[in-house]
Formats: sequence, C-alpha cells, structure tokens
Amino acid sequence: MVENIPPTQTWQALQANPEAQLVDVRTDAEWNFVGVPDLSETGKQTVLIQWQVYPSMQRDPAFEERLRRAGLTPEHHVYFICRSGVRSLAAAEAARAAGFPHVYNVADGFEGPVDSNGQRGKAAGWKADGLPWIQR
Repeated sequence: MVENIPPTQTWQALQANPEAQLVDVRTDAEWNFVGVPDLSETGKQTVLIQWQVYPSMQRDPAFEERLRRAGLTPEHHVYFICRSGVRSLAAAEAARAAGFPHVYNVADGFEGPVDSNGQRGKAAGWKADGLPWIQR
C-alpha cells in the first residue's frame, strides 16, 4: 500500500533526504498554466513525467521507463504529486510494481480539492500549504 504524505512532510523529506525526489505526474498543460513545485531551496528539481498524456488522457505506457531514464533508482524515495492526489497515487502504485520500493503519494496534490467557492489551491495541497512553487 502506498502511503499518503502531507505536502509539508514531503517538503521536509526533500530537504533532509538526499535520496528523496519529487515526481510531478500532471500534464504538460498543467505544468505550464498552473505552475510546478519549486525545489531550488533543496538543490533539486521536480521531475516532470506525465502519467496521462493530454489530450487523450491515456496512461503513458512508457511511464516506468521514463522514471528510469530520469535517473531514478530503487534506492530513491520517490514522492508523486498531481493536482489532487488521485493520478499520483496510481503512478506511485505502478512505480512500486515496477521495482521502486520507496514510493509515496503527496496527499491533496498540488492544488487540493475545491473550496466552498469552487476554486482549487486554497483548501489543501502544496499551494495552500504555502510551499514554494513557480509559474513556468
């Protein structure tokens, strides 16, 4: 079972553990229009690998191979993030099945659920927790 880790705890792990890495599995459009986690304070970069390919939203059959090509190994502690935590959980489960034993899902993702006004990014998630991010 993949453990859900709150964004602030993920940030702490990324700062403290040299083997910790963040993989953002959202689409290219989301990275460009919504923003991405900024890991510059940790000396790392967010690994951007789509779980589903826009616009068809079909699962990328090369996802696990892309993890390896990005330099990730079974020794890494890989934290997966998406918009709200659903796609990233599926990606983490696939990574675990492919031989990555230390995988985690970032709870509530980058933007979290919608708030009472129907907006994301304010109720929970990476942005709502005030963690660093940048617009690409």
